[in-house]
Amino acid sequence: MASAGIGRASIFLASGTIVSRILGFVKLWVLAQVIGLFGASTNAFAVANQLPNTVYVIVAGGVLTAVLVPQIVRAALHNDGGTAYINKLVTLAFVILGAATIVATALAPVLTLIWGSNLPPEQLSLAIAFAYWCLPQIFFYGLYTVMGEVLNARKSFGPYTWVPVLNNIVAIAGLVIFAALYGADPGGDRLASDFTPMMIAVLAGSATLGVLVQAVVLFYFWRRIGLRYRPDFRWRGVGLGAAGKMASWTFGMIILTTIAGIVETRVATIASNNDDASVQVLNTAWLIFMLPHSVITVSVATAYFTRMSEHAAIGNLGLVKTDASSAMRGTSLIIVIASAIIVVCAYPFAAVFVSDSFSQVQATGNVIIAYLLGLVAFCLLFVLQRTFYALGDTRTPFFFTLFQVVLVVVGVLACSMLPEEWIAVGIALVVTVSGIAQTIFAALLLRGRLGGIDGKRIIQSLLKYLVAAVIPVGLGILLLVQLGGTREGGFAVSSVAQAIVSMAIIGLVMAVTYFGMLMLMRTSELKGFTEPLLARIRR
Repeated sequence: MASAGIGRASIFLASGTIVSRILGFVKLWVLAQVIGLFGASTNAFAVANQLPNTVYVIVAGGVLTAVLVPQIVRAALHNDGGTAYINKLVTLAFVILGAATIVATALAPVLTLIWGSNLPPEQLSLAIAFAYWCLPQIFFYGLYTVMGEVLNARKSFGPYTWVPVLNNIVAIAGLVIFAALYGADPGGDRLASDFTPMMIAVLAGSATLGVLVQAVVLFYFWRRIGLRYRPDFRWRGVGLGAAGKMASWTFGMIILTTIAGIVETRVATIASNNDDASVQVLNTAWLIFMLPHSVITVSVATAYFTRMSEHAAIGNLGLVKTDASSAMRGTSLIIVIASAIIVVCAYPFAAVFVSDSFSQVQATGNVIIAYLLGLVAFCLLFVLQRTFYALGDTRTPFFFTLFQVVLVVVGVLACSMLPEEWIAVGIALVVTVSGIAQTIFAALLLRGRLGGIDGKRIIQSLLKYLVAAVIPVGLGILLLVQLGGTREGGFAVSSVAQAIVSMAIIGLVMAVTYFGMLMLMRTSELKGFTEPLLARIRR
């Protein structure tokens, strides 16, 4: 019964994420049509628009995720159901976020220089101007996370995954307005000096407005589950010291990943020619990489995370281990075929954004492939990390993150010696290889903590999924070649519509074949995945 509940919650979460991600890709496509995927202005905007995400994560992102849910679940055992604790913790988070936003916005030139020092002077100036408008997003990202994680801890999972839809709608509207007022530039030919203050305000301001709407709407859902936020600055005596101790290790972990991110961006901006993949291409490929992870892994793991926290709170490590094993086997079932489909369809996927130049299609597609090779490991790592968080352990994730960051920094710096057209691909491959090594290390550490992680069963399931994917991959490659997805002027890479049709055909054939193979192999995890879905469809 509990598994069915997890299944229903995961499906509901996934449905919201699917809608949000579809709109996210619409937004990404519109952005590519409005300012291009390659070129001076798009890289300046990419550097500036990633700053609020990065600074937010440094200040509070991972800390809030790692700390809020386990602490709120424990606080629910209090006489008031944890209401007083939630108000104190949320007030503290708001104060930190507000202060960080003000300081970061004031330091916009410094922050932009740290990430984009290799940009030419005009591009750097444009990136700084964008950053002033983008950095206020920090507070609203934090507000969204705080409000959403409280809802998740109260088992109200839907709003957190559905409200990003509003963010995407607002952002798309802003891009459309920008194109209507100032014209579209899909080739990225507009110079940095062509941007006026009003153009900067419309482009970057609409991006910030979307994040604001996404956050503020969650207050409505708080009221629906009976929560009323009241600022409470009396932070002593309610166990916030324990939360702070947990947060300190997570903060250190975020600093490590930020260092790696700075190195990646600085090396990526070495590739400055219009036909070389750089920051925006890496960002686009990463969003494609994150699509199946967000829809499948995050949806399943979020539902399991609350339950693992409950089991950890009562000291039942056996059930924590069972939950972690189920989450890893359930997510990898879908992630294996999702990875395979996107790798095969990488060139058509790239053609959705840059259909005018086959060299740009190849450059973008190669980066997508390099990232996707590590998707299965990345999703397993997500579950492993959340299991440590459920146990109240943020110290161990710090050390396996340190291990990965060292590998990334060394590898990415080595990529600076590659020809410019291969720098982005090299960065993506370094991230993939280091991520696989980090996942293995994290699994060994969790195995020691829990006295085992059902490793034999997990490995057997992964091998079964990989075997089931062999024939689908072969069929997919055959279809890709027949549809002209590997040559200039081919059907699959000649227009957006043809690329989408080609991906649909290849993806459908590969998915049907994969699940057919799993049925022939009598895969138990497939039954566990499909039963709640079929039950929902029947209702």
